[in-house]
Amino acid sequence: MENTLSIIKPDGVKKNIIGKILNRFEDAGFEIINIKLINLTSEEAGKFYEMHQDKPFYPELIKFMTSGPCIPFVIRGKNAIKSVREIMGATNPEEANAGTIRFDFADSIDSNIIHGSDSVESAKREISFFFG
Repeated sequence: MENTLSIIKPDGVKKNIIGKILNRFEDAGFEIINIKLINLTSEEAGKFYEMHQDKPFYPELIKFMTSGPCIPFVIRGKNAIKSVREIMGATNPEEANAGTIRFDFADSIDSNIIHGSDSVESAKREISFFFG
């Protein structure tokens, strides 16, 4: 069994599709083992996305992630990291496969509804960031 972190971003919360997103993972056989609703501060968002601080999209990313509540949650299951990323779809919804979360719900590469850990190391860091 593997754990990974996902975050329903502020645009997903605002669209009121939280249940639809969580159901995608549960319907695929995964278990949601920890979840909370939070409002990230600029400092918290900056620390979480510190690996992107030198990239041109960083200021807008921080602004976006602090624009409203988000929902970090831990998903457990077999090959969770890889499978969750497949269920989410490509970062750019225009490149996402039909039936993925981003294809179905995201508006743009910047407002793409959901985050998911991309490696075992990232999952451990990100889960610890939100859940200790």
